[in-house]
Amino acid sequence: MSLRKLDLYILGHVLALTALVGLALMTIQSFLAFVADIGDIGEGRFGYADLFAYTALMLPRGLYLMLPVIAMLGTLMGLGVLASQSELTAMRAAGVSVLRIGGSTLIAGLVMALASLLIGDWLAPEGQLRAEALRNQARFGAASAFSGQPLWLRQGQDVIHIKQLRAEDRLGETEIFSFDAEQRLRSVSRIAQAQYQSGRWQFKDVRRTEFSAQGARAETLPEQVWEGELSPDVLRLFVLETRALSLAGLWRLVGYMDENRLDASAYRLAFWRKLVAPLTVIALMLFTVPFVFGPLRSAGAGQRLLVGILMGLTFYVVNDIVANTGQLYGWSPWVSAGAPTAALFAFAFWRLRAVS
Repeated sequence: MSLRKLDLYILGHVLALTALVGLALMTIQSFLAFVADIGDIGEGRFGYADLFAYTALMLPRGLYLMLPVIAMLGTLMGLGVLASQSELTAMRAAGVSVLRIGGSTLIAGLVMALASLLIGDWLAPEGQLRAEALRNQARFGAASAFSGQPLWLRQGQDVIHIKQLRAEDRLGETEIFSFDAEQRLRSVSRIAQAQYQSGRWQFKDVRRTEFSAQGARAETLPEQVWEGELSPDVLRLFVLETRALSLAGLWRLVGYMDENRLDASAYRLAFWRKLVAPLTVIALMLFTVPFVFGPLRSAGAGQRLLVGILMGLTFYVVNDIVANTGQLYGWSPWVSAGAPTAALFAFAFWRLRAVS
């Protein structure tokens, strides 16, 4: 068997078992999500058809979160099948090293990494947005993924309190606190509702109170145009969960928060973790290769599956601990996000060389 055919053969086994594992885990995850949300049936016009559609639209998000473990289990099971049929032994007898088999697995890892990037940066955010809009339209009559969510923002010298975010371009009751350069309160505006049109915010039913050395002056305006730079895109970025945001969206959000002197450390860490996620998929797949040649060589599928799940859970716990510890002690976000994956790569290559 030529090396090219060997790569394709191992690639086919790994991807086929990965697809099978993914189908099984996503079926279980979808069923549990469906059961968890079944209590929403009957609210407004939300029915079983809406719940099925909502669950289906949320599938990419669930797949993205579980993809590293799915890829690892798929690799473990795929190579395990070859090991149980003595095909890996035959390959090594023909002069193929464990490192070479690891290289073939790396090709499969690159395919899965590209899938992770595509799902996490496009399918998952878009699916979640559409799912929340569908559910809120059926339950509340408002096609918004952000119905009723309060939000505090800072724009230059203004602090904005959105009590009800109806959509990324529509606000309910909102307060704007304006400060001068010495951080003294200059005015307070209370807006009944707002709409973003033609690049500007149109306020309605505005009650404005201005403060000066002479005292306070109140006025009521039926309408007011606000020229602030706060855009609907920024509002959308703030209210979506960080794991559902795209890399471009997180980068824009971090830039906005830095410009307004807000703490963006959590979003900066989320950006780097999302950037490292495809590499984590590859690292976990390579990490499993030495185990197939070691204690799991003659193990059954159930035992491999159990060991794989335990290894995946252990890595997730360690990854989250390192990320949270790094944020607590002020480490660079790329260190907090990438250190566990880098350590996993190093250990995987060391183990591959040790069993060669």
